[in-house]
Amino acid sequence: MAPGLWSRVKGLAAGGLAVVLLGACGGGPPTPDFGRLYNAAASGIGDDRTPVIVIPGILGSKLEDMDSSRPVWGSFTYGAVDADTPEGAAAVALPMRENVPLSELTDEVRPTGVLDSVTADIGFVRNLKIGAYADILFTLAAGDYADEDIIENAGIDYGGHYTCYQLAYDWRRDVSESAALLHQRVLDAQAAIRSATGLSGDEPVKVDVVAHSMGGLLLRYYLRYGPQPLPEDGSLPELTWEGARHVERAVLIATPNAGSVESTVQLVEGLNLNPLFPNYRPGVLGTMPSIYQLMSRPRHARVVDQRGEPIDLYDSAVWERYGWGLAAADQDRVLGWLLPGFDDPAARRRIALDHLRKCLAKARQFHAALDVPASPPEGLELFLFAGDAIDTPVVVTVDDRGRPSVTELGPGDKTVPRTSTLMDERVGGGYAPYLRSPIDWTQIFFLHASHLGLTRDPAFVDNLLYLLLEKPRGGATAPELIGEARR
Repeated sequence: MAPGLWSRVKGLAAGGLAVVLLGACGGGPPTPDFGRLYNAAASGIGDDRTPVIVIPGILGSKLEDMDSSRPVWGSFTYGAVDADTPEGAAAVALPMRENVPLSELTDEVRPTGVLDSVTADIGFVRNLKIGAYADILFTLAAGDYADEDIIENAGIDYGGHYTCYQLAYDWRRDVSESAALLHQRVLDAQAAIRSATGLSGDEPVKVDVVAHSMGGLLLRYYLRYGPQPLPEDGSLPELTWEGARHVERAVLIATPNAGSVESTVQLVEGLNLNPLFPNYRPGVLGTMPSIYQLMSRPRHARVVDQRGEPIDLYDSAVWERYGWGLAAADQDRVLGWLLPGFDDPAARRRIALDHLRKCLAKARQFHAALDVPASPPEGLELFLFAGDAIDTPVVVTVDDRGRPSVTELGPGDKTVPRTSTLMDERVGGGYAPYLRSPIDWTQIFFLHASHLGLTRDPAFVDNLLYLLLEKPRGGATAPELIGEARR
């Protein structure tokens, strides 16, 4: 690896994580020397380098309470918000008010950055760092993509303009609301490139976007509809492909394009990540519209009753009948934490059910917006990295008492099934040859790793750097490129 690239990676990587880029020693298949493969491309691309925006998935952005300056998500050290307490649960959950649109239910929690690592206190060990989205950022650093946030923290002088941008967003909220944030990040990147290269304001500048998990749903929505959120009247936004005018290469990683049954289970049972983190109860998670937007479509029959019939997850009556999430009787104590001004349990339940109906309606609307058949405009390329080697929950069966249990496993990344990532519309129907997906993928890469592990897989690093640094752009043909090189 060239000395210049090594110094950058050494400054960015912490401890053993650098081995992802440098090549692991020991057994197993050989790991490529990424410096040898891409140092020339990274160093010689110059002003032709297309800026990259990184979008994390759910839980992938740090959240902070601006009123108290306390971390809400991303740090679990002393002083951070604890969702196991009434005060902490209210800080993590979104507000609920009867007959008020979800877009108007705001609080003082704001995203403060992409979660490149999680900070936790464990016993007498303080500020333990647990790697999160650092792997994608390290991969881009290996390709000489300069990131403003990382550079400021690491004290590295790239001697040039920034070409990597992170998008932090409030992952609790309706995914479509964050399209405006993404659009502004795109405009910021374009302005920086124009300023650094001397391009005029009307010169077209496109960006590449790398999105993980739910971040891929945000990216797909933005490509189709630009910065406009879902309309409040329940209708679908006008499909303009406004976002696609600004994006050249869209790279989706482990995105649940057809949803994940785990989101339904978590809305019903809550989320207990591990003993290090607080327990997130169903009443808290149920306030977050984004989690409902991760559910599977009823037509795919991924959540079924004991007779194998698909359950309409958009129907609030189903949630009331089964006693799920915000409709669960045992969540009244949590609702008391979230609605401290309401002493009457009946009033709390009425507000919670109103919020549940709004979240389910928004999920139906979001899915319908993504499912509108449409071919992407010329010039937009869609790449997908999907896991297909780990048993992954694909069907959940609900018993007559409303208890969900995984009854079928299939290939995936342990979180998102292969069929969901592909958006395979053969699911729920009879077999048909060849993939049938409404998403017009330019190319698909299958990897043998877990949901987050995909981003540290050497095959991911290799192929992502190739897509960003070496794959010809703008529809250029091989003969044209060879002729240009000879000149």
